[in-house]
Amino acid sequence: MWTEHDIYLFKEGSHCALYRKFGCHLDPQSGSGASFAVWAPNARYVSVIGDWNGWRPDADALQSSGDSGVWQGHVAGVQRGHAYKYHIVSAVGGYTVDKADPCAFYSEVPPARASRAWTLEYDWGDGEWMRTRQARNALNAAVSIYEVHLGSWRRGGGNRLLGYRELAQPLAEYAAGLGFTHVELMPITEHPFYGSWGYQTTGYYAPSARYGTAQDFMYLVDVLHQHGLGVILDWVPSHFPGDEHGLAYFDGTRLYEHADTRQGFHPEWKSYIFNYGRHEVRSFLLSSALYWFDIYHIDGLRVDAVASMLYLDYARKAGEWIPNAYGGRENLEAVHFLRALNTAVYREHPDVQMIAEESTAWPQVTRPVDTGGLGFGMKWNMGWMHDTLAYFSEDPIHRSYHHQQITFAIWYAFTENFMLPLSHDEVVYGKRSLCAKMPGDSWQQFANLRLLFGYMWGHPGKKLLFMGGEFAQRSEWNHEVGLDWWLCQYREHAGVRQWVQNLNQLYRNEAALHELDFSGGGFEWIDHQDAQASVVSFLRKSSAGDVVLVVCNFTPVVRRDYALAVPRAGYWQELLNSDAEIYGGSGVGNTGGAHAGGQHPQLVLTLPPLAVLMLKGPAT
Repeated sequence: MWTEHDIYLFKEGSHCALYRKFGCHLDPQSGSGASFAVWAPNARYVSVIGDWNGWRPDADALQSSGDSGVWQGHVAGVQRGHAYKYHIVSAVGGYTVDKADPCAFYSEVPPARASRAWTLEYDWGDGEWMRTRQARNALNAAVSIYEVHLGSWRRGGGNRLLGYRELAQPLAEYAAGLGFTHVELMPITEHPFYGSWGYQTTGYYAPSARYGTAQDFMYLVDVLHQHGLGVILDWVPSHFPGDEHGLAYFDGTRLYEHADTRQGFHPEWKSYIFNYGRHEVRSFLLSSALYWFDIYHIDGLRVDAVASMLYLDYARKAGEWIPNAYGGRENLEAVHFLRALNTAVYREHPDVQMIAEESTAWPQVTRPVDTGGLGFGMKWNMGWMHDTLAYFSEDPIHRSYHHQQITFAIWYAFTENFMLPLSHDEVVYGKRSLCAKMPGDSWQQFANLRLLFGYMWGHPGKKLLFMGGEFAQRSEWNHEVGLDWWLCQYREHAGVRQWVQNLNQLYRNEAALHELDFSGGGFEWIDHQDAQASVVSFLRKSSAGDVVLVVCNFTPVVRRDYALAVPRAGYWQELLNSDAEIYGGSGVGNTGGAHAGGQHPQLVLTLPPLAVLMLKGPAT
C-alpha cells in the first residue's frame, strides 16, 4: 500500500518505482484477489471492472486517498490473466470513460484494449552477463548494435507474427554470429496501432502482448544475454496517442498532457505531449524507465525524439507555440526531466547506457548534469548520417565536388559521445533501402555499400545498423512482412553479410578502432584533402599505441602507386579489403600488406575500386 513517503516522492516528481505501487498487484499467497491503485485526481468515482465482476461499474469501487489524487483498494476474486479496466467518472462535466491501466504489466492482444492482471516472476539465467556488463557497455568498449523490429525481422508460416520465445534463439544466434555486441529493439511497449512500430505507446510498463507475455519477453532478453548480446530498448517519453483507452484526457482533464494544444499536441505526429512540469507525470516516466532496468535486465534505453522534447517550437510555425518564462524556445521543464531521468538511471544502474536520438546542435547532450549537460551516455550522430548518405548517393564522377560532406563530421566528432546510426528511418517512406540508394550498376551498388560500411566501422563512434542492411536487402523495409532472407543465397548479398561479420570481428579485436571513439587522441588524418581522387585516409589509435590505417577510395578507378605519408616505418598488414573476392569484389589489393620506409615513411598502396582498406601499423 501507499505510504506518506510514497505520496511525497510522487508529488515531488522523484518517485522512481511507481510500478510497485500503481497498477494491479495480485495477492501473493491466496492466488485470488488483488490490490489496485490509479492516479485520477479529477475523478469523483473510480471502480475496477473486469472478467471477475461481469464488467459492472458498481461492483468494485476504489477509494480516494485525499489530495494525492490516488484511488486504491482491494478487490476480491481477481485472478492472474483476468482482463480489467478502470471505470472513471470525472468530476468535470460528467465525463465517463473506461481506461486501461497506465501501469499494467500486461495487456490483451491488440486490437483488444483491456489490461490483464499479471505477475512478474522469472528465473533468470544471465548472471554471468549481469556481472560483466559494465565493461561491455563502457564508453571505451566496442559497441556495434543490430537494430530490430520484432514483428518483421522474421515471420512464420502464413506471414504469422512470431513470439518472443520463437524469436529468441534464432535472433541471438544470428546477431552474435555476425559479431554484433548489442541488439536494439524498436519499441515493444504496448501500442494499439501496429503500423506505428511501437512509437505510439499506451502501455509504458507492458511489453506488447502481440508477441507473448511478460515472462516471454524476459526469456528473449535472457537468451540474448546468454549469447553475449546486450539489449537496448527504444523508449518514447516524447509523446503518446489519443486512443480513448490510453493516457489522453485520462480523468476528464488533460492530466498527462498539457491543456493548451500549443504545448500539449504534436502537429506532426498527431499525438499528445507529456506535461514535464507536472511532478506526478515526471514520476510516472522516471518509474517507467527504471522499470525496464529493474525488472527486465535491459542494458540501455534509446530515448526517442529528444529534439521534439527540447524545443517548444519543434514542428511548429510562428504563433503555434508558447515561449518559456524567459521568452526562449527551450523547453526548460523537459530539460529538467531529462537531467532527472539520466541521473536516476545511472544512480541505480551505473553499468547501463542512456542514448539520445537528438538531431540538433543542442550542447552537451552527453555531458554530465553537474556541468550543465543533459547527462546521456551517447547520442545519435544525425549530421554524420545525413552527410554520409547524401555523399554516397552522388555518382562517383561528381563526388570530388562534395568531398567536404565525407570529411566534415570529424570536425565535431568529439564534441559529444556519438553513435553512427543507419537506422530504420533511412529505409522507409520512399527513401529506398541502403543498397538501392547506392549509384551505378549492380556491381557498383554492392561495392558502394561495402565501402559505406567500411568507412562507418573505421570512423570514430559506436555503430548501429538496421536489420536487412547487413545482407543488402534491395527493397524498402515493410513492417507487414519479414525480411527478404532468400537473397542470402546469392553471392553478392552473402558477400555483404560476410563483410559486416568481418568488420565486427575486427572492430572488437582492435582496440584502436573503438577504445578512443570519443577522444581526439584516437584519430589522426593522413590526408583529407585529396578531393580530386575522392580518397580519404586516416589513423585510428589505441591508448597502448596500436594504429589502424583506414583508406577509402570513393571512385571505381583502381589507383596504383598511391603514396601516403605514415607515422611509422615498417610493415603495414592489410587486415581487411572490401574488394576481396570473398565479399563479391574484384580482388584488387596489396597481397597482404606493404612496407613503409625512409626517414619520412611513405606507404605505397594499390587502392581497389569503390573500396576501403584497413591496415595495421607496426608496433612502436
